[in-house]
Amino acid sequence: MKNVREVATDLLLKIDRSQAYSNLLLNQAIQKNNLSGKDAALLTEIVYGTIQRKNTLDHYLKTFIKKPLNKLEDWVLVLLRLSVYQMVYLDRVPDHAIINEAVVIAKKRGHKGISGLVNGVLRNVQRKGVPSVGSIADHRLQLAIECSHPEWLVGRWIDQFGEERTREMCTVNNTPPSVTARVNRLKHSVEVAIERLKNESVEAEPSKLAPDGIRILSGNLPKSNVYESGALTIQDESSMLVGYALDPQPDDRVLDACAAPGGKTTHLAERMGNQGEITAIDIHEHKVKLIEEQVERLGLTNIETIAMDTRKAAKLFKEETFDRVLLDAPCTGFGVIRRKPDIKWGKQSEDIERIQKVQEELLEAVSRVLKVGGLLVYSTCTIEAEENNSQIERFLDRHPEFEWDGSFSSRMPASVKPYILGTKDELQILPQYFNSDGFYIACLRKTSKKGGDETC
Repeated sequence: MKNVREVATDLLLKIDRSQAYSNLLLNQAIQKNNLSGKDAALLTEIVYGTIQRKNTLDHYLKTFIKKPLNKLEDWVLVLLRLSVYQMVYLDRVPDHAIINEAVVIAKKRGHKGISGLVNGVLRNVQRKGVPSVGSIADHRLQLAIECSHPEWLVGRWIDQFGEERTREMCTVNNTPPSVTARVNRLKHSVEVAIERLKNESVEAEPSKLAPDGIRILSGNLPKSNVYESGALTIQDESSMLVGYALDPQPDDRVLDACAAPGGKTTHLAERMGNQGEITAIDIHEHKVKLIEEQVERLGLTNIETIAMDTRKAAKLFKEETFDRVLLDAPCTGFGVIRRKPDIKWGKQSEDIERIQKVQEELLEAVSRVLKVGGLLVYSTCTIEAEENNSQIERFLDRHPEFEWDGSFSSRMPASVKPYILGTKDELQILPQYFNSDGFYIACLRKTSKKGGDETC
């Protein structure tokens, strides 16, 4: 059986080659290798940490390796990265144990020359220590290396948010996310849910961001009876804010577009008291099944699911069918880097332009099926202005029948009101604000039929 560091080497190599999401492959690896407890925790820490700190680790390694790093065999570079990550950022395992195990793995996978290289590089790191990044003259490059983010992305963020907020964001992105959950108010209050979890050795506290949320301090939430009974849904606190923004009423007909995996869908249903009607659509059939599993676990009955492309919504539904529409649009995901650190290495600036076009098409489609007087909420889990505020401003320029809602702030929790952007009904949460996901929400009202026929 492979040990944890061998599994980590294989896993990181697979992530690099396939550009697959690390969280999915990590869960599969833990199950396949029957890891639990400390071993599962160590594997998770090594894999996420090595991905998060990739270009910082490469900066360190360049000092000790004469040839360009891309001339090394892929697995050798991965092994060196994860070993240096442990030596620099973890303190529970002695350096000599890390080095010895790396050499053993190198001997098994390669030849004597490679094991000698690995041994020599790591012993030099142990003896000399890693180089400082302070000597890097370009301040954007220095920040990118120090906080381990792509230079092009750091540059974009500095232009949008300034250097100080960018540094704060990059720093938070390298910290482990909290486990948070939403309480199903149809079953329990927040206080009762916390008390019942305590009886199962799960410690939790109320969310400071979302009134329906709790933050887990210790314990195994998914294995608790409280969770399994449908009283809780694992969801980030920022994501919960969408439910307050849309504020669906018990007799509303609601469209949840791009709804999978169903966290927001089920929150809307709970807030509607399991009344009214929610149509949840997603393009992927297997993801629609995830929504259905959540609906069944939570005991909800007012949700209909459909596997379809949201861009074809106007063909399936008549114009002005829905009282409220939620479009949680596909995006670059730069707000969830803490949960999926490989996102920052797998994206390029061209991806922002590509996803903008998809978002635009989705907005056009759902705007047609919203009733006059109805509410449209647009949300993303990114912090990119081009996908957020700029996208909505362009939509409003094209659609005079829509305007900013006007009452958005009154529906939102007090914790986020300072971050609502000026007189506009939009909210941009950066990860450092609440140690939650980066998230954007815009709230628009349809005031007339397209073309300017006033009806209200």
